[in-house]
Amino acid sequence: MTVQEYISTLAPERAALISSLHNTIIDTNKKVKAEIGRMMGAEMIQYKIGNYFVYGLASVKNYMSLHAMPLYGHKPIHEKYSKLLTKATFQKGCINFKNAEEMPLNIAKDLLTDCAKIDWEAMIEKYKKK
Repeated sequence: MTVQEYISTLAPERAALISSLHNTIIDTNKKVKAEIGRMMGAEMIQYKIGNYFVYGLASVKNYMSLHAMPLYGHKPIHEKYSKLLTKATFQKGCINFKNAEEMPLNIAKDLLTDCAKIDWEAMIEKYKKK
């Protein structure tokens, strides 16, 4: 399944939001490659740099999720955006949201721009050496 095929299976409101977030991820981080895969029991759009998972977009029964590994590995980003996206639910490395009100695209773009500044590949390699 392609990314566009995955998006086309979603309800129209979700499809529009996921499509916008997908385009923002691709626009803010030119290194990522998108593919459909399974994670945590759900099919999702996965974004990788080389072999490393960086982002994921999922639409499950009650919410959508933006997985962003820089949230998990870079505390200042997590702290900043958990204060800005108060209607969304934050976990260690993902944000769950039900609609565009909970995940405003202007804030999402700033988040993804900040995440793209983190060299996730280098962080993983450094961690592996420890």
